[in-house]
Amino acid sequence: MKNFITLLTLLTSLTINAQDFYDLSQVQTLEISFAESNWDQLMDQAYSAESGYIMAQSIAINGTVFDSIGVKYKGNSSYRETQVKNPWHIELDTYKDQDYQGYTDIKLANGYKDPSMIREALAYQIVRQYMDAPLANFTNLYVNGELIGLYTNTESVSKKFMANNFGSKENTRFKCSPPDGAGPQSNDYPNLVYMGQDSSDYYASYELKSDFGWQELIDLCDTLSNHTDAIDRMLDVDRVLWMLAFDNVTVNLDSYIGAFSQNYYLYRSDFDRFLPVIWDLNEAFGVFSQTGTSSLNNTTAKQQMTHLLHENDSEFPLVQKLLSVPTYKRMYLAHIKTILLENFDNNAYYDMALSLQSTIDASIQADNNKFYTYANFLSNLDSDVGGGGGPGGGQSAPGITNLMDARSDYLLGLSDFTVIEPEISNIVLSNTTPQLNETIYITANLVNENAVFLGYRTQDVAPFTRTPMFDDGMHGDGSANDGVYGVELTLNSESTQYYIYAENDNIGKFSPVRAEYEYHIVTASLVGNEPKDLVINEFLASNDSTISDQDGEYDDWIEIYNNSDEDRDISGYYLSDNVDDLNKWAFPEGTQIASGDFLIIWADEDEEQEGLHASFKLSSSGESVILSNSETDILDAIIYPEQTSDISFGRYENGVGDFQAMPPTHNAENVIFTNTDNVSITNHNLQVYPVPASQTLTIYSDILLDRIHIFGQNGQKVLEQSTNSNLIRIDISNLTQGVYWIRGITDQGLPMQEKLIIVE
Repeated sequence: MKNFITLLTLLTSLTINAQDFYDLSQVQTLEISFAESNWDQLMDQAYSAESGYIMAQSIAINGTVFDSIGVKYKGNSSYRETQVKNPWHIELDTYKDQDYQGYTDIKLANGYKDPSMIREALAYQIVRQYMDAPLANFTNLYVNGELIGLYTNTESVSKKFMANNFGSKENTRFKCSPPDGAGPQSNDYPNLVYMGQDSSDYYASYELKSDFGWQELIDLCDTLSNHTDAIDRMLDVDRVLWMLAFDNVTVNLDSYIGAFSQNYYLYRSDFDRFLPVIWDLNEAFGVFSQTGTSSLNNTTAKQQMTHLLHENDSEFPLVQKLLSVPTYKRMYLAHIKTILLENFDNNAYYDMALSLQSTIDASIQADNNKFYTYANFLSNLDSDVGGGGGPGGGQSAPGITNLMDARSDYLLGLSDFTVIEPEISNIVLSNTTPQLNETIYITANLVNENAVFLGYRTQDVAPFTRTPMFDDGMHGDGSANDGVYGVELTLNSESTQYYIYAENDNIGKFSPVRAEYEYHIVTASLVGNEPKDLVINEFLASNDSTISDQDGEYDDWIEIYNNSDEDRDISGYYLSDNVDDLNKWAFPEGTQIASGDFLIIWADEDEEQEGLHASFKLSSSGESVILSNSETDILDAIIYPEQTSDISFGRYENGVGDFQAMPPTHNAENVIFTNTDNVSITNHNLQVYPVPASQTLTIYSDILLDRIHIFGQNGQKVLEQSTNSNLIRIDISNLTQGVYWIRGITDQGLPMQEKLIIVE
């Protein structure tokens, strides 16, 4: 067994070195140095001439220094030559190949229309529950030693964002905001209205951010306006409905549903569908008043803005055309209701807002260039604020709770949301441990439904295939017309993501309710689950600093364990990371593993080194490890998800249990952390995903749970959540980065075995 002090040292190191640039609980510090004392004049001149970035000598980001960076002022109405606190775009790699925690672009918004200064960060926190959207928090900006002020720090919707969220970055990408700025002086709006096949007709409304793509945009507009029945092949409709629902609920009118139909991106995925990304939320919660058809000039009008805004308006085809499809409209209503119930009806948004306000309170007081008073900052969470000293001074900003509490009550009181909705419960797999290519049934109990569908896919970002579920007694659903629906599904991939959608004549319902952004998962094994003599016991796919090989190299490694009572000669057996190439690497002649013993193979593509060195490396982003005999019959296999550096993936209990993240136990018995001695462990396991996680953790158990406990590395409980379910989602956004242990407590009070989780 490993020395426990070594484990604590590893975990402490991971925690100390993991300060997130977008951590919402801390205000970041940016310190820019210019050689020139007239830097502001130079920035103004570059902005006026649209000449791009100028060079700053250096920037210190939370104390980490980078020299020779590109900087410029950005923004449209938020920029003024006469003001000190302008919005910034900072680019770390303009002149040198450098980044901070993988980020090269830093976007700073000055909050010129937001007395509360929390609108943008709060709005992004809400919308990120339902679709991929930028991270956002706060930073203090210093220039040549002088505090310029507090800014909202928002992740750039760049190629890196696309790669991180959608798995590619070189495809067609549009910023859907007029390149020359939106406003009453122009009628060029990125509203996706079809204007013919001449791409020049679109130049003033959209900004192309990729090397090509005008024809793809034209095809999208044409399909949306003229071929709505095919729109789901060109557009991620569900993601669009989430965006429209969020904009409407939060009265975010400086968006697609407002007068200028702007402030979103479109990216065409590898599956040839456009994916929307929401952007620029500084006027969310009712600051902007123009809908394009009317002006909401008081808070009451914003509280009672129709949830079907632009339903019949051809100038907003993304709303008009989608809501004309009955199923899409019911999905849209379901999404609105989910946003309301999860954030506003339960006041969760208010707790979030109070936390943000507390985080930046001292920075607001120190900001001598802020556009509103400190008293305005304190009051605007609850009360309307008009006037002010900045460029947004003549515009009233509704109190966030004054607006949203009344709006939530108003919307939830409408007939579209008081109607009886479908109920989905008791989702059951006919086999919870299926093998690859096995056909299973998925069943669920339904009431108040007219139609039920299963959506499924085997790749991230891929479109979900929707197929009907039946209550006919022929799809694993028991008796016909008993309220149990079933569907047959062949598992032709190791991981299948799925959700269930039901609707009646009035409204839809999803399980999980955040689908398609969240989903259930069924995992298929390459081999059966019976006890095995030889097993893959543990592996480390990203070895930065734990155990080195005989040459001092920190390489990936795989551990084999012999469960049998006999020594085994495994000469000519195979290891592989590819199910289509099982004989990728053969164990050398004379390779033996004793009964109850371990065997280490270094996965480093360096077969010339002494010892066992495989001809392949392991991918930390996830793949397979497969052990086969000399006839290439699969003896054991694991299909694993994305891995974290210096955290291994192994069986617990040793040799026989399920795989889970754990501290590396190279060539030794696998152990996990327990915070108390002599605990009772049930025979049931938790499934936890995603791994690693940052905002929300989903926990599934095959037994009813009473509560979930999360422990820090020192054994102290840091989070507890009560439940009465076997599927739980926990908000972990307030946990600092590091390693934690999660334990489920059953409804009979019995603790389950812990799982290690990584918070990033």
